[in-house]
Amino acid sequence: MDNPARGAILPSMKTDIIIVGGGLNGPALALAAAQAGFTVTVIDSQPVPVHKDPAFDGRSYALALTSTRLLRGIGIWPVVADHAQPMLEIKVTDGRAGEGPSPWMMHFDHAEIEEGPMGYLVEDRHLRRAFLDALAADNRITHLAGQTVVAQTVTAGGVQVTLASGELLDAQLLVGSDGRKSGTAERAGIKRTGWDYGQTAVVCAVAHDKPHGGIAHQFFMPAGPLAILPLTENRSSIVWSERRARAQELVAMDDAAFLNALKPAFGSFLGQISLTGARFSYPLNLTLANSLTASRVVLVGDAAHGIHPIAGQGLNAGLLDVAALADVLTTARSRGEDIGSAQTLQRYQEWRRFDTATLALATDTFNRLFSNDNPLIRAARDIGMGLVNSAPRLRRGFMRQAAGLNGDLPRLMQG
Repeated sequence: MDNPARGAILPSMKTDIIIVGGGLNGPALALAAAQAGFTVTVIDSQPVPVHKDPAFDGRSYALALTSTRLLRGIGIWPVVADHAQPMLEIKVTDGRAGEGPSPWMMHFDHAEIEEGPMGYLVEDRHLRRAFLDALAADNRITHLAGQTVVAQTVTAGGVQVTLASGELLDAQLLVGSDGRKSGTAERAGIKRTGWDYGQTAVVCAVAHDKPHGGIAHQFFMPAGPLAILPLTENRSSIVWSERRARAQELVAMDDAAFLNALKPAFGSFLGQISLTGARFSYPLNLTLANSLTASRVVLVGDAAHGIHPIAGQGLNAGLLDVAALADVLTTARSRGEDIGSAQTLQRYQEWRRFDTATLALATDTFNRLFSNDNPLIRAARDIGMGLVNSAPRLRRGFMRQAAGLNGDLPRLMQG
């Protein structure tokens, strides 16, 4: 006899791939996978109107040349290209606020490589809107906005997730693209390694009198770096990494006080500056997943490797994950293999694990080397910058790395 108190059993929705996380990497993977013929469900904790609010995220991204190739391949780049500022040069200096930079520097000019600009600066608000519109337009993609996952279970030949609404979803593969505190990774039993930097990035955009010429500046100071990144329309994005207490003071200031605090570090080379929007802040830490995969689960982006923004490579590393995973899954399907099998996912892990660990080590070392005021270390790093700047082959190698042109590139990034 049926138990009248027993709840109804909800039918599950079936899809090839479930992606948890609706930031930028998750939708990029959804579009790449759908293009290859997979059905995809994206579970996004934020409602669409929140994502489309220009005040949702004030960051801008330095997209490597290869990242723009990926975005072109999935139909996003033509939508955002008019909002993209080419990055023609990068100047790296060292010093203290109010004292100006040291005489030693590194100067990278795109004219020294054949492929064109090293990258482009695009604001989050333009990228996010383009991704949302593209998800809505693709009938292979189901975008569940304003939904959260409360459980995930490996089943016979697949994986099942339970939403807070009680809805069940079944797939062959579950992708965690849900950030540095990935619930997907935690539920899969994937441990993390990392530490806090005691720094916070204060992010805003400024307008200035003089043109920036497409030049990005990285000014290393004892408390952390100040990045001045060229945007369209005589504007620049500011990413100011400061010690946490000082960052809290900066965020709490009114606009006039904040500009007065910024000017000694920013300098006067672009003339008068003014704020063009809100300020945002993000605590900085390093967090690496000890494995990129588990049974029927794979991680991409910050869920796999949350790094310091010192080199501007966070999103680029995530998009490289996306392109590599899309390659692996497409190849597996063409061979008639199970896209969620351990063998398939191991290929992705072998492709990306070493590169992401190396990038994390490089950014961590760079931050420790430059975010201090030890006179011996300062002297050594200044001489090191001078030596790099005087060696054309080494300089071109750095530029090709920044452009994402080195290494084994997935098909979507080969141009």
